[in-house]
Amino acid sequence: MAKAPPKKDDKAELVVMRKRIDEVDAQIQALLNERATYAQQVGVTKGEFATAIDYYRPEREAAVLRAVRERNKGPLRDEEMLRLFREIMSACLAQQEPLKVGFLGPEGTFTQSAVYKHFGHSVRALPFATIDEVFREVESGSADFGVVPIENSTEGTVNNTLDMFLTSPLKIGGEIELGIEQHLLGCMKSLEKIERVCAHEQALAQCRGWLREYLSHVDLIGVSSNAVGARRARDEQGTAAIGGDTAAEVYGLEHLVRNIEDRPDNATRFLVVGRELLAASGDDKTTVLVSTAGTAGGAGVLHALLQPFATYGVNMTRIESRPSRRRNWDYVFFVDLDGHAEQPPLADALRELKEMSSLFRVLGAYPKAVG
Repeated sequence: MAKAPPKKDDKAELVVMRKRIDEVDAQIQALLNERATYAQQVGVTKGEFATAIDYYRPEREAAVLRAVRERNKGPLRDEEMLRLFREIMSACLAQQEPLKVGFLGPEGTFTQSAVYKHFGHSVRALPFATIDEVFREVESGSADFGVVPIENSTEGTVNNTLDMFLTSPLKIGGEIELGIEQHLLGCMKSLEKIERVCAHEQALAQCRGWLREYLSHVDLIGVSSNAVGARRARDEQGTAAIGGDTAAEVYGLEHLVRNIEDRPDNATRFLVVGRELLAASGDDKTTVLVSTAGTAGGAGVLHALLQPFATYGVNMTRIESRPSRRRNWDYVFFVDLDGHAEQPPLADALRELKEMSSLFRVLGAYPKAVG
């Protein structure tokens, strides 16, 4: 049935609404440029030779984003409002020189998506081949910050990232929580044209049920990253890949089927690493590295290490152990705690913990992930 043409009154109302939208757009544009002007003035106060990292304040950005979330009354969802404000702050910061952010590459990985979620798209995202290389480039100053994976909700901890903190002087400057949406990507027009699926072994595992049900006849080929799989899907006839929206964008692939992961709540947590400890933002997390003489065999050692947190009422959100590399069967503990290391009651608990530890380092005190 043909749709009835709009009435004259409806047309007039539509014209009025569109005019009002144009007026609002003009106001938004003027306010954005006003904000950018203030950002320029902040840069000027830092001096002629200041770079982006000299006036980038992660704790300030976290506080701004929390305020955005608290003010939001809809109809835009919090997630969309936070994304818009991240991009605004990113663009304002990059007016003179963009931040350089290293990440575990290649291009098109979820780690690159995490970079853009945290820093916005107005940064220089620099892909590196290994987690070790990301750390080294930030240590040398070639990159201002680095983004590396630390844990997945289904696959567990990324031990290589933890181990880097045993020798690296870098500090944790933020965390990013990214929902992992795995899509089937390719250049073909139908699933019948797929001969093989190339993806990282972890991605194949996360989509095992869907692949078994819908593509049981194709070869599943594990590669070093989803980005490598996406590159093969772009270049090889009959090859499909598994990856996120960034991989599809970078390699020019179509979404053949969206969200093929077996667990819709699958998420990965990433860490932002930098060269300085941050000031408090008002809602923070602290990560410490701790060990004590006799960790290998002393009875009750772990209980003793954790006792100060109980004494001062500090909430511990995560603990991991790793070989210390000092001697066989000797371990260190990585502990995530609610609060900022320089503020009580956590500061009091850490002071007591330090006195009883043979190894103690605050790896970072940083804003909790926002959105």
